[in-house]
Amino acid sequence: MDEPLTFETEFDARAGACLRLSPLVRRVVAGNRGPMTFTGTCTYLVGETDIAVIDPGPEDAAQMQAILAAVGDARISAILVTHTHRDHSPGARPLAAATGAPIIGCGPHRPSRPLRTGEANRMEGAGDQEHMPERELADGESITGNGWTLEAVATPGHTANHLAFALHEEKALFSGDHVMAWSTSFVGPPDGNMTAYMQSLEKLRRRDDEIYWPGHGGPVREPARFLRALIAHRRQRETMILARVTAGDSAIPEIVTNVYPGLAPALVGAASLNVLAHLEDLVARGQVRVEGALDLDARFHAA
Repeated sequence: MDEPLTFETEFDARAGACLRLSPLVRRVVAGNRGPMTFTGTCTYLVGETDIAVIDPGPEDAAQMQAILAAVGDARISAILVTHTHRDHSPGARPLAAATGAPIIGCGPHRPSRPLRTGEANRMEGAGDQEHMPERELADGESITGNGWTLEAVATPGHTANHLAFALHEEKALFSGDHVMAWSTSFVGPPDGNMTAYMQSLEKLRRRDDEIYWPGHGGPVREPARFLRALIAHRRQRETMILARVTAGDSAIPEIVTNVYPGLAPALVGAASLNVLAHLEDLVARGQVRVEGALDLDARFHAA
C-alpha cells in the first residue's frame, strides 16, 4: 500500500530573521509570501568564515540587507542559484555587485522544449531572463569552502535548468523547488517538464541524503519516505487525468474542474499548466492523443 503524502504547512518564519538550522547552515526567509511561494523564498547561508549563499531570492533591498547582516564580517565566497524563477535568482545580481562574490550554479533560463506559438510571453513572465552565472555547474561538479563542500545535483523538471546542492558534511540536500515539505512542486510548460521531473525524483530516491532544505517552507526530514509518497501521488494524479480524458473530458478547463474540485481561483492557472505537463507526458508515452498544437487550448482524447 502506498504511503500517504502529508505536508508540513506550519512554518513560523519571520521575514529577514536569520535562524541557525545546523552547525553549517542558517536560513533567511524573504518577504515575498504568496500562494506559490508559501511564506517566502528560503535563502541559505552555508559556512562560517567564508559563506556560500544559496538562492538570494527576488531583487529586494530588505532581503539583501538581511543577508549581509547575517553574514557580518565573514566573506561571501559564492552565490549559488538553484533555478531561474523570479523568486529565486534576481537577488543574486545586486548581492554579487555589493560583495564581489561570483554567481555560480544553474545556467541561463531556458525552455524545457522548443517554444510553440504564443508561449514566448509565458516563458518571459515566469523566468529571470537576465540570469548569467559566472560559472555554470554540471551534474556532479562541486565547489568548496572552509569546512564545506557543495555538489551540484541536476534535477530538471520544475525548470529545465534546476539544480539541487548536496552538502557532503551534513548529508543534506538544498532541494530548491524540486521537493518541498509544504506542497507539491509546480511543473508548468514550457519551463517545466513532467517526464524530466519524474526522472529527477527517481534520481533523488537513489541517493542517501538525510534531510532536505527546500526553496520554500521547512525541511523534508525523511526524504526517502517522502519521495516514495510524492512519486505515488504524482502517479495517482496522472491516473486521475487519464481517467477524465477517457471519460470524455477533452479540454484542460474540464479536467481541472474535475481533478481539483474546490480549487481556489488564484491557483487555477497553475493547475492548468500542471495538467498540461501531465498530458504532454501522456501524449509522449502514447496513452493520450491530441488535436492540434499540444497547448492549453488543445483537445485531448484517449489513445
